[in-house]
This record gives sequence, C-alpha cells and structure tokens, in this order.
Amino acid sequence: MSTDVRSPSFAEEALRLGGKGAEEVRRMGAVDTADDQVEELFAARHRTTASPVHRAVWDAEVSPDQWAAPVPVVSPEAEQAMKNSLNVVRQHLVDGTFLDGEGKIAEGVLAELGVAGYWGLLVETKYGGSGVPFARFAKFITEMALLDPTVAGLASVHGCIGAVDPVQTFGTEEQKRRWLPELASGRRLSAFALTEPGAGSDLTALRTVAVRDGDEFVVTGEKLFITNVRPGRTIGLVCLIDGKPAVLVVDLPDTETPEFRLKNYGLYALKQCHNHGIVFDGFRVPAGNLLVPHDGDGLTIAYHGLNRGRVALCANAAGAMRKMMADMVPWAKFRVTYGEPIAKRELVRRRLGHLAGLIVACDALTEWCAALLDAGYRGEMECIIAKIFGSEAQKEAAIELHMKTHGGRAFLHGHLFGDNVHELLAPCIYEGEGEMLGMAFFKSLVKQHGREFFEPIGKVLAANKIRTPNLMNPSHLWKLKGPMVQYAKWMAGQALRRGHAALPDLPRNFRSHAEFAAHQLRGMANEISATMRKHQLKLADRQSRMSELSSRVQSLVVILATAIYAGRQTDELTRKAADGICRTLTRQFLGTRPTDGDLRDLSELGSAIAEGKGDFTAGIDPQPILMPYRS
Repeated sequence: MSTDVRSPSFAEEALRLGGKGAEEVRRMGAVDTADDQVEELFAARHRTTASPVHRAVWDAEVSPDQWAAPVPVVSPEAEQAMKNSLNVVRQHLVDGTFLDGEGKIAEGVLAELGVAGYWGLLVETKYGGSGVPFARFAKFITEMALLDPTVAGLASVHGCIGAVDPVQTFGTEEQKRRWLPELASGRRLSAFALTEPGAGSDLTALRTVAVRDGDEFVVTGEKLFITNVRPGRTIGLVCLIDGKPAVLVVDLPDTETPEFRLKNYGLYALKQCHNHGIVFDGFRVPAGNLLVPHDGDGLTIAYHGLNRGRVALCANAAGAMRKMMADMVPWAKFRVTYGEPIAKRELVRRRLGHLAGLIVACDALTEWCAALLDAGYRGEMECIIAKIFGSEAQKEAAIELHMKTHGGRAFLHGHLFGDNVHELLAPCIYEGEGEMLGMAFFKSLVKQHGREFFEPIGKVLAANKIRTPNLMNPSHLWKLKGPMVQYAKWMAGQALRRGHAALPDLPRNFRSHAEFAAHQLRGMANEISATMRKHQLKLADRQSRMSELSSRVQSLVVILATAIYAGRQTDELTRKAADGICRTLTRQFLGTRPTDGDLRDLSELGSAIAEGKGDFTAGIDPQPILMPYRS
C-alpha cells in the first residue's frame, strides 16, 4: 500500500474549519480521501470533474460524445451465452423447478446458469468469461428481470459488487488466474462482505479485523446483510488491517466451523436468495489473498465496484416494472365497475401511461451510464442518479400504480405485489439509501468548486478567528480580499457565459426537453454556489437543503438523458412515453400543474398499452387473475 503522506482532503479541511470534532473530521476525511484515491485510478479526462453532469453544471457544456451512448459490440458467443441463460431460467419456471423446498433459487438452476455462461459474462475471455461490454450486460439484466428479478440481481451481486470486479480490477495476475476462472464458471459464486451491525453508510466504523500471523491473516468480526453468501462460496471481505481498511478475498469452507459460521435472521426482502450474517472468530486466510491497490486502501476497492451495481439496479427496475405493467393490463380488462372495464377509465389509463414513462427513463439511464463506464469514466454521479431514480421509480410503480390498480387483490398470497412487496421496496435501501446517496452526489458535484473558492475563505476566517463574517466590516473585508476577488471573477464569468449544448439531431419535442434541461443545469451552478455562499462551512449540517438541491439536479439529468435516448428510438409508444416522463419531471422541477393536454396524452398512451400496442410487455407471461368471478 502507498505510504505517501497526504494533505487533508476537502471534506476534512471543510469540517475542521467548520469547528467539527477531531473524530468526525478524521472519519469523514478517511471517506473523502478514499474517494480521491478512486478518482486517481482514472485518466484525467474520465474523472468526476470531466464527467457529463459536472461539465453540464459548472462548464455549461453538453457534448454528444458524453450523452449519446454507442451501440456495444458483442461477440456471437457472448450473445449465445445470454440466450442460453434466459432459456435455463425460462424452462425451470415452466417446469416449476426454479425454487427449492425452502423457496430459494435451486442450486441446480445456479449450476446450469454456470454452464450457460451466466456468471462469467463480465469476466475477461482469457480467464474463461465472455468479456461482455457493461452496456450490453446491463441491458441483459433487464431481459433477465422480465423472467425473474432476483436471479437478475444475483448476476450483479456476483459480477459487479461481488468478488469478480475487485479481483479483475485490483488483483495481481496470479490472483486473477486463481479466482477468475472459478468465478466465471460459477463453481465459486461470490458476495461482497462490507456491511456490519454498526457500519453501513459510515464505513469508518468497521470493526472486523485481520491480524497478520506469519503467512496468514486471522480474522475476527461480524458482517451483516450479505447477499449470496453460503458455505463454499467466495467473498470480498472488507476489514481492518493495522487500523486501515483492506480487502481480503476469502474462499469460505464447505461447512460451517467454530471459526466461521453464518448468522440467520428473518428478512422480508431477498427471500429467493441467501442473505446471512457472517461471524468470524479466529478464521485464517492466506496472506496472498490480500488485494493491494496501487494507491489507496480497502475503501478504494469497495467504492470502485459500487457504480456497476447501481446501474444494474436501475436495469433490474426496468424489467420489474414491465412485469407490473404486464400484470396490470389483464386485470384492468377483467375488472368491471359500473358496467365498464377499468381499462377504459382515465385514471387507470393515466397510470399505465406514466408507468411506461418510468420504464423508458430507466432504460435511458441504464444505457447511458453503462456506456460511460465502458468508455472509461468513473461515472460516480451519473450512476448514483440511475440508482436513485430506478429504485424510486420502482417504489412509485409498485405502490401508486400497480397496487392501487389491483386494490384488495394486491394483498392476496400469489399476487405479484403481495408476494414481492419487500423485494420491490428494498432497492430504495440497498446499494445506498436514496437520500444519503443524493447527498453523496451533491458533495461530489460541489467538491471542486468548494475547494477552489470556499476553502480559501474558510482558511482566512479560521486564521483570523472570525466565526461570523460580515462584509460590511472593513476589517473582515480586507482580510478576505484575496479569495473574494477570485470568487468575484468567477461570478462575473457566470454572468457572461452563454453555455454550449451540442445536442444530436432530435425531434422538436425532445430537443425542447433537452435544451430546457441543459439550460437549467447551467443555472444550477449559481443556485448551488449561492447556497454555499449563504451557509459557508456550516453547509455540511444543512442536509435537507443539500438533498433538495441534489434532487433538482438529478431530475434535470434524467430529462436530458431520456430526451437524447428517445430521439434515437423508432417505436412510437416509447417516444410518447419518454415525452410524457420528461413533461412530468419538468413540471415537478418548475412546481407547476399538469395541463389538460398533459393528462390527455398520458391517458391516450395508457389506452394504447391496454389495447396491446407497443412492446413494453413482450415476452412476459402475465399472472392469472386471482379469485375471479364464478358463473
């Protein structure tokens, strides 16, 4: 590991100057430093400050090469592996053999998926995988979710946040050859053991430790909520070594032992896969299993793989919402009120139209973010948006659209909602709770601006022991003249800049949406900076304001990404759905009411979907009507 002495990170310096305690400064500084170290893994042109969102806000630049996703090139062998994987799941669902006696995905299904090539899609070909571009993998996750969202999610757990990405990105050649072929074949399925009973979003609270003893590490501690963990599997274990976060790749024994055991608990979500706690008590791991990044520590490794998992979550939501739509349409035709099927009621049609918009926006974010990762971008902010929008869209679809349309039957055993309500809501929590991630997004967005203009001001205030600056006080103004001049120059430049949105060729309505979003993103720079100016070093305590500003930026990004995506689509209903969600998000951003035309267009879109037009639900077998009328 690098032993270079680093200067304080931006967050550490800001919290210190803001009067925070030494322990909070240390912990937040560790997280921020890990984030900086992840940044350094990427070329300068692919770091956060060069990302599409950062440039759209702070540089007023929108360029097609960052917003229009190219079509990924995939080998015929890889396409066949994906086709075979879908066939495996489809056949087991038809045969009724998909789940075992405990209601978990049967081990035989997981093994057959290994033969099909499912678990090795993201592994490089030289290690036995298919080397599928992430953009194609993400789209495939949506295809698999049409059959079963849980098995689709396991592909992400194994390949994105599990052992595959850490080993493939940070492992030595010897470590890659030792583990990747086993992981690609599915002989060793994997998980990522990060969360602890007292360490979730606060990763500095880790208590699991590994102590060097000769050629081994001795691990003691407890992990919680570890999806896909079973005896005989492989985990990426985040622990403390010499007081610093580190990652050990651990091959778990085939049976529990006094040194390794699983902790079972009742969990409503993720019921079809194994989710357990892990207790280590003097468990020995070879020292050669330690992953050593070129620069950074275990938090650097942990943060790296999360972005892929966030995009996969959005992709999964797009599939899960299609299943909801496929379940809503037959019911809307069956259910009759006052002599008319509810499929003819404007309220239900509007729900179907809005659901279509949520699906298309998730498709757009998935394609865009995955392409950014393939192009080498870090994609931290973009992938956070995909995760938050995907999980919140799925929550809205489940409760406001799917459940309310089905009424009481939604709570019957055997109903898509009743049986899976926790599965549908859980994405709002795992991979990072939405509002907490939104603040992480905001901090990434403002870091450079804060470091350049506000940190110098904070240092002057701290050096002169000025707690409440008053620009009407000549003494204060004189002391702040240096940093204030620099900030004044930035503000003057903001007043003069016009911005440049080099949008691709788009139909008129989508160009209007894209131009609106690009223009408003430019304006967010002033709004954000004004908030930083108002709260100064106390901004870290204004979580609600940070969350609100973050949400506004996120909405604009969704509009822009969806408009550009929709401009390339040929299906008429897909384009109408994209137009609808862009109009909805625009109204929410501006705080205005829908027009009669807005409501009419959503209702007409929903009517077309109810009549079987479009391909939103193609390939999905709807569930039977529960408790139908008996003649």
